[in-house]
Amino acid sequence: MAPKISPLAPARFPDLPPIAGVQFAAVAAGVGYSGRTDVMLAQCAPGTSIAGVFTRSATRSAAVLDCQAKLGSATTAGAAILVNSGNSNAFTGLNGEVAVSTIVEATASATGIPTNRVFTASTGVIGEPLHHERITDKLPELNSALSADGIEGAARAIMTTDTYAKGASATCTIDGKRVSIAGIAKGSGMIAPDMATMLVYIFTDAVVDQSALQDMTARLCDQTFNCITVDSDTSTSDSLLVAATGASQVNAAGDAGFEQALHKVMLDLAHQVVRDGEGATKFVEITVTGAVDTASARTHGLSIANSPLVKTAIAGEDPNWGRVVMAVGKSGAPADRDTLSIWFGDTQVAEDGWVSLNYVEADAAAHMKGDQIRIRVDCGMGDGAATVWTCDLTHRYIDINADYRS
Repeated sequence: MAPKISPLAPARFPDLPPIAGVQFAAVAAGVGYSGRTDVMLAQCAPGTSIAGVFTRSATRSAAVLDCQAKLGSATTAGAAILVNSGNSNAFTGLNGEVAVSTIVEATASATGIPTNRVFTASTGVIGEPLHHERITDKLPELNSALSADGIEGAARAIMTTDTYAKGASATCTIDGKRVSIAGIAKGSGMIAPDMATMLVYIFTDAVVDQSALQDMTARLCDQTFNCITVDSDTSTSDSLLVAATGASQVNAAGDAGFEQALHKVMLDLAHQVVRDGEGATKFVEITVTGAVDTASARTHGLSIANSPLVKTAIAGEDPNWGRVVMAVGKSGAPADRDTLSIWFGDTQVAEDGWVSLNYVEADAAAHMKGDQIRIRVDCGMGDGAATVWTCDLTHRYIDINADYRS
């Protein structure tokens, strides 16, 4: 089904700053689509540090397993990231492993980068053999087309059911010198927080050793990508890589400003994925306070965010706070009916286990008509707090996924 641009999409792809030490290229290889680019290559300078976080799915793809095994490898050489859309090369057995090794070796040969520094990913239909020769045949073209300003093309090449390409950037100053960060992501359906929840590639010209970069990446993922959900389904192919080229010669390890800038990029991309949720018409922020601890607050938040009943009520612009009560009660985290309070936007709809005495449904209904929905729950039990983000659930989601392989 041809994608309709999400009503929550930004006006255009953002202007991302070139990141010194990395170049991009994209081509149409006919992997799973016709008439569009579907393979991208990013080549990073020698000395680039690579950090990554991946899906914990027990059925993750050969490409994910290969990338996981390579993290922490020597950083004196350059690095390459090659991604195709249209076929996930997941649940393809030995054929999948052969496809990955063939693509890795061909990429290494074309770029001069060692195989242990070539990271690949595939996204698309599960269970269909990947025609890897369609990718490897295009490597000379990809290698010759590398450009410092090719990141938008790379973002478009990794899209599947996405309705728009996703990019974000930030800068910070360390010891009077500017450091830049730019990232791209794909994701629209099969989105749930079990890191990663999509494909994400972030690049910076900062100097950050691999260990510090890995720690920062994992920590910030828990605050961003692991706090979003579209449909509660975790992909077999989800991967996030952060590459620090070091070209600025500015050491950012341990710098609070750099971590804030990286967090900004990751949160921006995470929100864009939710805004492009399949069939989404509303962006939903759910904040839980007063839980017994942070983990419980997050559990409650995700229970609300993943509830089809809550999500369809939001799609129907119905302030049905009883569904929020239901989602809290079923989450498995500690809750007390008689201390629970709920807000839709600025309107308190329930307090202390009962409908608010001052509740006017028209006020809550007015908030539900917007495309930016805020739900807040206070458990009245402790200091735990968490925020998660989701979207509504419309019939368009069924249309897209019922027709996915057609």
